[in-house]
Amino acid sequence: MALLRCPASPVDTERGPPGPPTTMPDDTDDTRDALLLMEAPVALVAVREGRIIRANRRVAALAGRPIEDVEAMALVDLLVGPPELVEDGRPHVTALRRPEGDELPVEVRISPTDDALGTWILAIQDARALLAGRAAREEAEQRYRVLVEQIPAIVYIDKEGKGTVYVSPQIEQILGVSPEDYCADPNLWGALLHPDDRERVEREYEAFLVGEGGDLGDYRMLTPDGRVVWIRDRAVTVRDERGRVLWEHGVMFDVTELKEAEAQVAHLAYHDRLTGLPNRALFEETLALAVGRATRHDLAVAVVFLDLDNFKLVNDSLGHHAGDVLLTQLADRLRRCTRESDLVARQGGDEFLLLVSDLERGETEGGDGRDAAILAAEAVATRVHDALREPFDLGGIEFFARGSIGISLFPGDAHDAVDLMKNADAAMYRSKRVAPGGSAFFHVESDDPARELTFATRLRKAVEHEQWVLHYQPVVDLADGGVTGVEALIRWQDASGGIVPPGEFIPIAEELGLIEAIGDWVLDEVAQQQRAWKAAGLDLELSFNLSPRQLWAPHLAERVLGKVRAANGDVTGFVVEITESTAMADPERTLQVLEELHAWGFRLAIDDFGTGYSSLARLKHMPVDVLKIDRAFVRDVDTEPRLARMVRAMIQLAQSLDMVPLAEGVETFGEYEFLRANGCRFAQGFWFSRPVPAERIPALAMRPGGLVPAEAAR
Repeated sequence: MALLRCPASPVDTERGPPGPPTTMPDDTDDTRDALLLMEAPVALVAVREGRIIRANRRVAALAGRPIEDVEAMALVDLLVGPPELVEDGRPHVTALRRPEGDELPVEVRISPTDDALGTWILAIQDARALLAGRAAREEAEQRYRVLVEQIPAIVYIDKEGKGTVYVSPQIEQILGVSPEDYCADPNLWGALLHPDDRERVEREYEAFLVGEGGDLGDYRMLTPDGRVVWIRDRAVTVRDERGRVLWEHGVMFDVTELKEAEAQVAHLAYHDRLTGLPNRALFEETLALAVGRATRHDLAVAVVFLDLDNFKLVNDSLGHHAGDVLLTQLADRLRRCTRESDLVARQGGDEFLLLVSDLERGETEGGDGRDAAILAAEAVATRVHDALREPFDLGGIEFFARGSIGISLFPGDAHDAVDLMKNADAAMYRSKRVAPGGSAFFHVESDDPARELTFATRLRKAVEHEQWVLHYQPVVDLADGGVTGVEALIRWQDASGGIVPPGEFIPIAEELGLIEAIGDWVLDEVAQQQRAWKAAGLDLELSFNLSPRQLWAPHLAERVLGKVRAANGDVTGFVVEITESTAMADPERTLQVLEELHAWGFRLAIDDFGTGYSSLARLKHMPVDVLKIDRAFVRDVDTEPRLARMVRAMIQLAQSLDMVPLAEGVETFGEYEFLRANGCRFAQGFWFSRPVPAERIPALAMRPGGLVPAEAAR
């Protein structure tokens, strides 16, 4: 409470000049009495019936006149507005007239005599010093009053029963309570204490009163209108000689804005400014606590690491504002993917961390042998992927994002927070390499963070030294088995001598911004390869893939056309492939680019159809020539009725849109038979031929009977 306790105002003990003699000398003793009057240490005059009958030298000196002149004057001629001659015991301030016309401030005290003639004695004192002192005191008091009333809130409490005797006006601004109401209710301070702080503050206040505590520190109060106000209380006590508290003097400061600023600073230190999610620092601290709790109670903890696969595409093509909108919307979706007790954080850029804590361990109830914590982590990852399937609205543009997820578990994968995060990161990179848009758990044998760093370094060198090679997979006409075209597939010819498949390095190249350089190399190679085959009498359609970053690069169509023409290639002999997820990520922009390519004569294909959540309303307007059915639907299509129905629908859809259906990943005779029987026109896959170097393609293309294996002919 604001404790300011101060003593009562001191009593004014200032005394006036000594009182005049109260007995007038009688006529028989004139000489003696005159001498006494003349020698009195104060200025005295004797007045009878309004006239001065006696005066001493001190009066004459004050009046600047001879005594004789003073004694011949009426009192009204000596004093300006002389006081009424009554005994009231009060000093009267007036002025003494001087011959120069000026007036001298004086203080007059009046005393009657005991003679029968009505004589009064007036003691006159120069009041200049007195008035100056009084003015100085009044000025000081005014300054003090202004100072006190400007201090946030001062409270004086009398501990001897008078309660709060003073509170400065600022109390009303701070608490919404008038000074009068505050002083009138001795329990008001305690009643306004915030319930969450009341017990602590009252305990500290009691300690303060017995001299065992200091200031009450900072605490909250609830104003009558419901506001929460932070108070900083500074107080002292005044004690008597026995140590009893006489007064409490306190100052109450409103530090609400300061507390809010401190809270904002603390929030920014542990939260991401864009999304409002916790940042990595808070995630690490919370994860460490979760690991400690799991250790004590034999529980598990999962770290789920999400990285968007095509986020750079948004920034590069739509601008950073669109990227910020995407991240903000994604943050909202991720919050809904976890429990209240879990934590979602933004690591930075397009990377997010999910902490799934307090998971039960051990085999699930169904007895399938899988650990309950693994299933819980998988469920979270599934919900995240489901959340990404809905399009994001980027200022009126629909965008489909895809993300790769890595998961690590305590205690199986690591024993502290740092290693858990590192291992989840490594698992995410493996997911990005092997199955972009999927999920992967950490495995000691395959996930090594140091290896990931080395891999990125090697990939940069591969781009610099063009350590690439193209293999080609034939595209077969299911009617006769003839080879009608090939798809160019890049391989990384590692310096160590090994071949690295595209699935392992293309996603990383996308992340590192290396894909455009790789794409340019592919364009140059396929253009020259087409010219070489044509020169040898081999006329095949040649397909190549464009990554999202390539597709939306400025002036793509002109660039591709320029490379084909530079090699004297035939534009109509190329099929440009983009994945369905790329096409649907930004359909409006994709449509514009595809129309430009189609206008120059390139044929177009949608790759991996069925995996990218196409909008058929948009797909029907795209100038697409070939619809490639993904391997996920072709595998076991001859034995799985549900897949069979889906693939039939895809074939019919392609035909209704005037597109040619092409099945990918055909690996068995049964799959081949089903596709041919159900109207699929073209196919490719291991059952016909694996991707092979360019020099082997002429022999395959010119093989009698085509590439249909012997068993298909029986």
